[in-house]
Amino acid sequence: MEQVEYDLLYKVNSPADLKRLSVEQLPLYCRELRQYIIEECSKNPGHLASSLGTVELAVAIHYVYDTPQDKLVWDVGHQAYAHKIITSRRDLFPTNRKLGGISGFPRMAESEYDSFGAGHSSTSISAAYGLAKAAELQGIDNHVVAVIGDGAMTGGLAFEGLNNAGEKKKGKLLVIFNDNEMAIDAATGALDSYLARMSTSNFYNRFKRGLWRILSHVPPVLRFCQKVGNAVKQGLLQNSNLFESLNFRYFGQLDGHNVKELVTMLSALKDIDEPKLLHVITTKGKGYTPAEDNQAVWHAPGRFNPETGERIPSPTSAARYQDVFGETLLELARQNDKIVGITPAMPSGCSLNIMMQQMPERCFDVGIAEGHAVTFSAGLAAGGMHPVCNIYSSFMQRAYDNVIHDVALQNLPVTFCIDRGGLVGEDGATHHGAFDMASFACIPNMIVAAPMNEAELRNMLYTAVNTPSPYSLRYPRGSGEGVAWRGEAFELIPTGRGRKLKDGDEVAVLTIGTVGNFAAQAISQVEAEGGKSVAHYDMRFVKPLDAELLEEVGKRYKKIITVEDGILRGGVGEAITKWLSDNGFYPQVVSLGIGDGFVEHGTLPELYALCGYDVAGIVRAIKSMQ
Repeated sequence: MEQVEYDLLYKVNSPADLKRLSVEQLPLYCRELRQYIIEECSKNPGHLASSLGTVELAVAIHYVYDTPQDKLVWDVGHQAYAHKIITSRRDLFPTNRKLGGISGFPRMAESEYDSFGAGHSSTSISAAYGLAKAAELQGIDNHVVAVIGDGAMTGGLAFEGLNNAGEKKKGKLLVIFNDNEMAIDAATGALDSYLARMSTSNFYNRFKRGLWRILSHVPPVLRFCQKVGNAVKQGLLQNSNLFESLNFRYFGQLDGHNVKELVTMLSALKDIDEPKLLHVITTKGKGYTPAEDNQAVWHAPGRFNPETGERIPSPTSAARYQDVFGETLLELARQNDKIVGITPAMPSGCSLNIMMQQMPERCFDVGIAEGHAVTFSAGLAAGGMHPVCNIYSSFMQRAYDNVIHDVALQNLPVTFCIDRGGLVGEDGATHHGAFDMASFACIPNMIVAAPMNEAELRNMLYTAVNTPSPYSLRYPRGSGEGVAWRGEAFELIPTGRGRKLKDGDEVAVLTIGTVGNFAAQAISQVEAEGGKSVAHYDMRFVKPLDAELLEEVGKRYKKIITVEDGILRGGVGEAITKWLSDNGFYPQVVSLGIGDGFVEHGTLPELYALCGYDVAGIVRAIKSMQ
């Protein structure tokens, strides 16, 4: 990476400072801003490639518009690092994603420049239209800009927003479509093909940009040409423009890395009082060769050497849970030709790409469309297949209605592999998988399970694809415990049966999922210090609960601790306590997990400690039982 001196970076502390630069200085400022993002992300990991692709876009928007009076909404918030640095957070950027530091995503509570929070995708158009309508109702004269990209246009909510906002014939709403042909992985689907065809219509786009540029100096003629634009377009393209059919005035495609041209176009668009969409073409990872060459890997690369591009691996030898899933699914699919894999735009993130490389015809990346992923899976199951639908826990929340009505109500054999269950670390509140166990456990016909280690995950997946009903299997982000699993014989796990891992006389600790490993360490520590005699039970299933195991616990123990990596309200601890009381057992119960609040961003050890269910927290709970 060629280094540049920071001549302008530290002179810009706000959008007001940015406006003091000349247009001729903006390319140099963009270069310095991009270098700063690379340097900081190399030592404090974050979402690198997406933000590198939007440097010029962020600079041009803040240069032309009067933020925060004009509202700017970022979709897929990991595109917004340049925006954060421009808006008075440059010196705080080294704290990005750290406990107590700034968030990796736009957040209203963090800055007046963050008009709407966004940790997931496809929300910007709906939110921006709401902001525009609110301003209109209050007599506020401002502009609203929504930036959507990184695959977010494939989400159904984006089309709902376009459809609704397009009803209004006048307004100062601008949607900027940042088209980089990527989500985390390469974009897929009919929309992507359509956009590619639009991109090849160079004659139409050159003609339209040139005409608009010339006529911008003659407003009456420009307005007339806009009115007859559809007829011109039909003659040149021989088909309709999707966005203009939704009543958005379409402009594009524009080079999203030419900051001068962006400033010119945005300045002209400010004078057009109707919903409009600017289609810009960008490169994810722009300006950093390793990120441009391998965009999926450099979406969030971890630590790396900024000079060489060499990534610095994490110090662990255990397999990641997502890879246990990916390798096991491929093995099972080879044994059973009914198994198919589905993911909403996350094949590498969830490791479905392992099966996809070997059996592409039996794997489906449906784009950022979680609801569709679930209902598509339901259709596959109704047609005689056994779909394995892998969705991150936080993202699964968007498909909850589909899970209930399209899968569970019809009792269809869909296996849901819920990745990133529990706390996820630096991505923070928008990405923590806090709610899946509580929300899925109340759904009729749904089996809800959580493995304690890699071998358990392998066997639960084997069990799930051999179970003729909806089955939810959740596991955390990151690496496992180093337990042997590759090549091991498959074992069916009886539905609703837990296991006793250790006997004890005074206290019983009941855990679900991988936090059972924290409990095992805590129990060993307490007993090594000469403390209480503690039993340990791994529940394995959130639903159905193991009634036989709970009856044993209820009869033997007056002091019980439950531990879960999920929300306590409606969670496993509450379910266990209710079962015990319903069956005439009234022990002292302490439940550890996520409290009634959103958990901030930080390292996993920091957050486990904050929530009180790390090893030290479990030790304290055991010692406190009187």
